[in-house]
Amino acid sequence: MADVGGIAGDRLKSFIERIERLEEEKAALASDVRDVYAEAKSSGFDVKILRQVIRLRKLDEPDRNEQEELIDLYMRAIGM
Repeated sequence: MADVGGIAGDRLKSFIERIERLEEEKAALASDVRDVYAEAKSSGFDVKILRQVIRLRKLDEPDRNEQEELIDLYMRAIGM
């Protein structure tokens, strides 16, 4: 491919193809994750709670503790 308007066609095409491959991989992974959630659900686990646990596990301990303390504070503030 030639350069057009200062754009290197081969390099641009390479970026586009890499992004397309990664998008395909991302879609396949998302499908796999959905399958695992469905399997967990069929085993009797609450998927909503699983998602919350996974979200909390992504946090480091100080952030997780702070978030849990704030949730507790807010719940007590509204009488729960």
